[in-house]
Amino acid sequence: MAVAKTSVLVLDCAEPNELAEFYAALLNAEVQVGQEFDIVEIVGNDGVRLAIRRDHGYAPPSWPRPDDSQQAHLRILVAREDMDEAEREAVGLGARPLDTKDNGGTRDTRLYSDPAGHPFTLATRNT
Repeated sequence: MAVAKTSVLVLDCAEPNELAEFYAALLNAEVQVGQEFDIVEIVGNDGVRLAIRRDHGYAPPSWPRPDDSQQAHLRILVAREDMDEAEREAVGLGARPLDTKDNGGTRDTRLYSDPAGHPFTLATRNT
């Protein structure tokens, strides 16, 4: 019998409560403060689960990296017709555009950094 498992992506930052509020608002999820010191979780419908951990020596990642290698980042899927509204919402919550060229096609993607500097992408969802 296999042991039941789940996973959660953990982002490090200097201020976990502030970053948790950003992602909770962006993902229409709720913040759950757990028993573990310095970790805040974001839990939402549709299986959304993310954790934010305090790192006192945190330095934001650079994007793009000089060697142009892929970094871990969140890919947030949005219906094509909601892409512009999702972009306005993300920026209104404190996201900073890194690359938002609108290709208008089926693979429209727009790159941002969250308030702590982690990159994330808004991308059109396959229907």
